[in-house]
Amino acid sequence: MELIIGPRRFSTWSLRPWLVLMRCRADVAVRELDFNTAEGHAEMLARSPSGLVPVLKVEGETIWDSLAIALWCEERYPDAGLWPTDPVARGLARSAAYEMHGGFGALRTACTMNRDHPMVGDVRSAPPSDPAVAADLRRLVGLWREMRSRFGHSGPQEGAGFLFGSWSVADAFFTPMATRIRHYQIHLSQHGDDDGVAAAYVGTLLAQPDFLSWEAEALGG
Repeated sequence: MELIIGPRRFSTWSLRPWLVLMRCRADVAVRELDFNTAEGHAEMLARSPSGLVPVLKVEGETIWDSLAIALWCEERYPDAGLWPTDPVARGLARSAAYEMHGGFGALRTACTMNRDHPMVGDVRSAPPSDPAVAADLRRLVGLWREMRSRFGHSGPQEGAGFLFGSWSVADAFFTPMATRIRHYQIHLSQHGDDDGVAAAYVGTLLAQPDFLSWEAEALGG
């Protein structure tokens, strides 16, 4: 099994399925392509049906798109606990992950992750000032606060756990957003996080051991 990803420093789409595969403890080789080079871009086009990463090569087949890879993992590793066991929480976790997969376009565009704005490293940027970005941040904060208030208490870290208590695919999909908030120095208290619940969730995601491993690898550690 091989997971083809973009540069670890800024490929947010690659981080998501990598986190899921690590949670599954999958035996997977990782091929990192620098798609900003001619050679890396050519290989990505040759190996990905969509011409994009991430791509999972398994048993002679190719699975592309981060959400598709996560759903494949759910079926292949049913004991990995990728979604909440409670049916209500599971349905809401899927809704949250799918919204992240297809939404928050203004925030993604204004707070892009690239060579100049990496997910990891020492570069810092000022938060953008834009009504559409502010609306996305209010939605993000509201979603995080609601889900953590309803389900976060069931996890291993009382008051500082993941979105639905124990780690889930939803947390994998929101981890890149946590890196954006860190990089662009966004103060969530200015977007409805009055008591720091959403900020604490960001801290939980950025302290998760698999993410720290990704970060160390990206920085050459």
